[in-house]
Amino acid sequence: MPVSSQGVTVVALLADPDTPTEIAQRMVRILPDRLADKSGQGRRFDVEVVSEPFTAGAEAPSTLMRRIMDRASAENWDIVVALTDLPLHSHRRKLVVDLSHEHGLALLSLPSLGGWRLQTRARRAVEGAVLSLAGPWATGAEGATRSQPLLGPFVGRLAPIHPGPVDEEETADLRYVASGPRGYLRVLVGMVRANRPWRLVPGLSKALAAALATGAIATVNSTVWSLASFLSAPRLVIAMVGSVALMIGWLIVDANLWHRTAEFSPEARKRAALYNASTVVTVGIGVFVCYAGLLVINLVWALFILNDRVFASMTRTPLHATEYWTLSWFVASIATVGGALGSGLESDEAIRAAAYSKREQERRSVLQDEHGD
Repeated sequence: MPVSSQGVTVVALLADPDTPTEIAQRMVRILPDRLADKSGQGRRFDVEVVSEPFTAGAEAPSTLMRRIMDRASAENWDIVVALTDLPLHSHRRKLVVDLSHEHGLALLSLPSLGGWRLQTRARRAVEGAVLSLAGPWATGAEGATRSQPLLGPFVGRLAPIHPGPVDEEETADLRYVASGPRGYLRVLVGMVRANRPWRLVPGLSKALAAALATGAIATVNSTVWSLASFLSAPRLVIAMVGSVALMIGWLIVDANLWHRTAEFSPEARKRAALYNASTVVTVGIGVFVCYAGLLVINLVWALFILNDRVFASMTRTPLHATEYWTLSWFVASIATVGGALGSGLESDEAIRAAAYSKREQERRSVLQDEHGD
């Protein structure tokens, strides 16, 4: 196993800024003890976190592994595990982890771990990678014992993960990939988790201001009262879905969030489709959160401002709980349309910053510069 002259295995967690660095910093407190307990034989580990944008301008796993190897050669590290929140692909499959036992390197794509319990899954994946790299490994078939990486941290019910092909000229000597619809779903959820869609709400301040103003005016409009009192539940659902879809579409088109690729290979198209799917889901979650907030605010406003006698005189319907709920629901749809128009006041950079993780923003910025050139 790789071991320093002091008898301690030095492990570096090379993490992209933002989420990967946060995850690495949280696990570094307990990782040395857990690695020592699992490895046995009195082994000791010294773990440090290095935050660097090692994926800047590159997505090919082979390129990233060479970068990691070059970075490690300048330091006194025995093992390097690199963490990124970019989804990586290899041979038309979604990469989970690349391992190079010869050089003591590992590259872990966090989106492949899914969107739930990411901290725990990432820690287990790092532990498995380190223990695999620290164990014996032989590339030949004669005599030597070949280390078997711990599959447990990488596999799950929602993602069939298995060894993937590795070209002879690559730095990695073992690769795990996710394939099939369940693997696609897990990576998609992991990408959305990395984008943190809840940040879209405060990032749309001007759009929300326009939506709130639209909702406040619509709530006291007698025509809106009359329309809401005669709307059935299916029509209210259609109005909700239509307004949310309009908001999602407007944000994506106006801020140029749709990913286009100049490549014509099937792998490039699949990669573009995955990025676009994550964009739609990310923006959709953010817009639905905004919609729910508008509904609650409109309901509180209606309870405060409406008069049952005036409402009944205008609609010939008594003002009960059902009427409050129906009116607030309908007004939320109207306000969302107003918010879509107000989102035009937001800068494209502000929307991208709210909708994407830092790594994804940098990746798209590089692609945009390349297309511009």
